[in-house]
Amino acid sequence: MSLKSFGAKIFARTTYNKIQKWAVRPVETQDKVFRELIASATSTVFGNDHDFSSIKSHSDFVDRVPVRDYEALRPYIDRVVKGEENVLWKGKPLYFAKTSGTTSGAKYIPLTADSMPHHIQAARNAILCYIHETGNAGFVNGKMIFLQGSPELNEKNGIKLGRLSGIVAHYVPGYLQKNRMPSWETNCIEDWETKVNAIVEETLKENMTVISGIPSWVQMYFEKLHARTGKKIGDIFKNFGLFIYGGVNFEPYRAKFEQLIGRKVDSIELFPASEGFFAYQDSQQEDGMLLQLDSGIFYEFIRADEFFEENPERLTIRDVETGVNYVMIISTNAGLWAYNLGDTVQFTSLKPYRVVVSGRIKHFTSAFGEHVIAKEVEEAMRQAIENFDVSINEFTVAPQTEPGEGELPYHEWFIEFEKEPENMSGFALKIDRVLQEQNSYYYDLIAGNILQPLKITKIRKDGFAGYMKSVGKLGGQNKVQRLSNDRKLAEALYEYKAAGH
Repeated sequence: MSLKSFGAKIFARTTYNKIQKWAVRPVETQDKVFRELIASATSTVFGNDHDFSSIKSHSDFVDRVPVRDYEALRPYIDRVVKGEENVLWKGKPLYFAKTSGTTSGAKYIPLTADSMPHHIQAARNAILCYIHETGNAGFVNGKMIFLQGSPELNEKNGIKLGRLSGIVAHYVPGYLQKNRMPSWETNCIEDWETKVNAIVEETLKENMTVISGIPSWVQMYFEKLHARTGKKIGDIFKNFGLFIYGGVNFEPYRAKFEQLIGRKVDSIELFPASEGFFAYQDSQQEDGMLLQLDSGIFYEFIRADEFFEENPERLTIRDVETGVNYVMIISTNAGLWAYNLGDTVQFTSLKPYRVVVSGRIKHFTSAFGEHVIAKEVEEAMRQAIENFDVSINEFTVAPQTEPGEGELPYHEWFIEFEKEPENMSGFALKIDRVLQEQNSYYYDLIAGNILQPLKITKIRKDGFAGYMKSVGKLGGQNKVQRLSNDRKLAEALYEYKAAGH
């Protein structure tokens, strides 16, 4: 064992013990975070406007601070962007993470001196928990690649701004700098395809042990490596043993990954966003990701099926249940208050608190009242892939509300296959049955002849990448929307249908 591996194991054990101190006291930990957040922001513009000085409890907070999304919080954020101090949080932010909003144009998410360290620590702790549980630390001696946005930053009124992954690149600890790839110059390439080609050339002869990124874009990197060498990824990188990912569910991609790699590798799931680093997979044996309760974020949860009601109940972690779909609301030490992130989660465990991301509150299919969510379609796809020896590159689902004359409406599944099922109709039927088993509303609509079973539209090879490129969202942290409640994405994808389909 190398000295570096030995040191990593000691560090992992120490870190794991620190995590346990707050993980076993979840409610007390969140109460403490809540009090500290309110106290720190009492004298800010937002704190004065919402009478923070009189907030003594969560119910006081609910009475004074409504749930807002970015657009509703924007009047305050615009003042911060203009350079005003003490608006949402004390002082000025260190950075703005610039993201593309669907209704707001560019979104500027503040990152403060108080919030920034937690983004770094959570990613580090995910790896340390893996080392502590498995004893595998040999990978620290090899090279690690993080497929991410450009680290080049701009400035706006004296505050640096860029993509979150690019900002985080400036915080890679010194002991990892020599192991980290790609080079700074390659990481700064804006065009994604050019960048991936450069990464292939840089990494081809390296001892890659850890690879990280959104699954669909890592898959593109793997495919280019395979095309360049004709070899399996596991033969090119013989010591590659850990895949770290976030942003989307890995399960629909797993079969394709194992085919490209030539063997199974361990994986760690992360739940990061510009607004905060919320959770990470802390165990290879348990479902879900450990919710970060001691990271300057106070969490509230609203049942997804009540979210659009007049005054839905806002729960704290002491009131949540497993298996329920919740919209996650956050208040943070970056100055986001009762902020609707848009993500929905389900708890898999309450001791400790672990979650899975179930989808987006705006991304669902409910044109007929079925309210199908991402977690359900991904589980249906996972089971069908398993049963039919299939691999896919990407998929999305949309309702077909205006079928041909005399035909019932249906869900249309747009799928880019790497390996097609021999029995396509049986494959579609399996997906449909698993979806019915998970969603009683969908079952009732099928049983009542309101809907017909789903139909599959095949997308040609690299069709989804072609679509993402056409809308300027190829690579980086961008991902394909899993579900739609309208036909906008569906109509655009028809241009990328497989020949003869």
